[in-house]
Amino acid sequence: MMMLHSVLILFLFLGWALGYKIGDNVTLYVNKVGPYHNPQETYHYYTLPVCRPEKVHHKSLSLGEVLDGDRMAESLYNIRFKKNVEKTILCQLTLSEKQVDELREAIEELYYFEFVLDDIPIWGFVGYIEESGFLPHSHKVGLWTHLDFNIEYNGDYVIFANVSVKDVKPVPLEEGAGAAVGGVGVGGGSLTVTHTYSVHWFESSLPYSRRAERLRDYSFFPKTLEIHWLSIINSLVLVVLLLGFVIIILMRVLKNDFARYNVEEEGGCDDLDQGDNGWKIIHTDVFRFPPFKSLLCAVLGVGAQFLTLATAIILMALLGMFNVHRHGAINSASIVLYALTSCVSGYVSCSFYTQINGQRWVWNIILTSSLFSAPLFFTWSVVNSVHWWSGSTQALPATTVLLLLGAWLLVGFPLTIIGGIVGKNRAGSFQAPCRTRNIPRQIPTQPWYKHTIVHMAIGGFLPFSAISVELYYIFATVWGREHYTLYGILLCVFAILLSVGACISVALTYFLLSGEDYQWWWRSVLSTGSTGIFIFVYSVFYYRNRSSMSGLVQSTEFFGYSLLTAMVFSLMLGSVSFWSSLAFIRYIYRSLKMD
Repeated sequence: MMMLHSVLILFLFLGWALGYKIGDNVTLYVNKVGPYHNPQETYHYYTLPVCRPEKVHHKSLSLGEVLDGDRMAESLYNIRFKKNVEKTILCQLTLSEKQVDELREAIEELYYFEFVLDDIPIWGFVGYIEESGFLPHSHKVGLWTHLDFNIEYNGDYVIFANVSVKDVKPVPLEEGAGAAVGGVGVGGGSLTVTHTYSVHWFESSLPYSRRAERLRDYSFFPKTLEIHWLSIINSLVLVVLLLGFVIIILMRVLKNDFARYNVEEEGGCDDLDQGDNGWKIIHTDVFRFPPFKSLLCAVLGVGAQFLTLATAIILMALLGMFNVHRHGAINSASIVLYALTSCVSGYVSCSFYTQINGQRWVWNIILTSSLFSAPLFFTWSVVNSVHWWSGSTQALPATTVLLLLGAWLLVGFPLTIIGGIVGKNRAGSFQAPCRTRNIPRQIPTQPWYKHTIVHMAIGGFLPFSAISVELYYIFATVWGREHYTLYGILLCVFAILLSVGACISVALTYFLLSGEDYQWWWRSVLSTGSTGIFIFVYSVFYYRNRSSMSGLVQSTEFFGYSLLTAMVFSLMLGSVSFWSSLAFIRYIYRSLKMD
């Protein structure tokens, strides 16, 4: 059974080779259409007045494909393996004036279509638009009525496919009716067009195992994802120098502090604050538990969950489990892993909540499970409603919504509870090096550069600068049509991001304690967690200056999910920042000679 499950999982993510014999039917699925510059605004292909069968048969799709907006259906194209087809009539349509206007509007908005043949996406434009001259101005709109399919094969396998309109004249779509247009029948407010197609097969030397390379080299969409290796290396070098600078300076300062504080060894822990200043004299307050303990623990738990999830996704990508021909494989993996890693958030949150003397552990588990899922559900509801209102294929069907809800109710939430119970029962003591006094010490007035907002600006900007170059590639992949393949570099940048966040947090925590301010708990989370704010600001910049996206549908999805992305980074880095600061504080107070 374990072997069978492993094989099924590999089939799910990697796909399997489908061989054909000469003359076998190769099904061509029509999928979706949409504006060229709005990748997430897509509609079913058959919403346009095009050739369609009398009864539409849809292909069963995976969860990832549905989440990706795919709605594949069988077409009228008759394609046989290795059988060339010259110009053949697909269908003849009589378009009403309203349908002509609908096609004109789609072409003017640069609608493209996507077909799928043997899991290979095929893209092309619905029509042709030409603007010429100023006085007089010429505005021509034409419909492509002939498609030439070029398919490459190797042995019994399909390697690549695309569509061409070379040497084909578009049918002009003039406003209004009443005259013959390009030899196409026009009359009575209607337009009669004949759709045709041809198929040509070409032998390829590329093996089936490497056909993904052929798809990556194809450039229907502009290749904006050029790899600037010099920028990436420059970013990595700056980050390494920054880490070295912080670590060396901090260790030298700590060495001097230890040498000064450990001169007098006599006296107990309660006598060390006589005639001294700095972080040493707040030893009786530095481990005083913070307010909103349950919320803090929930943030740490969900942050640990997303750290686990992100690491698993990157490692799976490095192992080649996300084939470019498997539509939505990474979406399916993310949903499954999010549900399975819920036990991590429950365990971390409830375990630490018990250590800091939290009493309402049931409420803590509920807060942990809803800290991210509640904003996610609200954002998705708004985005999905806009897609449903516009008729986009990105609107999830009811069955998929019930499936996702069931995954959370039957897998995610129970695992959070189980993890919380295990964490509560296995939680030990807090292990503070110094005991805490009942009466808190008064915190001196702090200079402006030690205020929370300043620490958030510093702690957020430095980690953001470490990933700013790679962030562009990620945005171009998520909000564009690029295929991201630099997973090795992504893993390095992810590790550097966490390292920078940890080092900056330790440095800012030390400066905070040096000013005799012991309220470091929430400050450590906010300092590096503010990186999410910089990421959201960058998303606004990307939308305005690096993309051509527009419209209510695309804008709602972009900014809605960009907010969630910023929240995920804030939770991850806030968690890393807190645990780094806690480990640092325990280290420096254990290193003092307090008998």
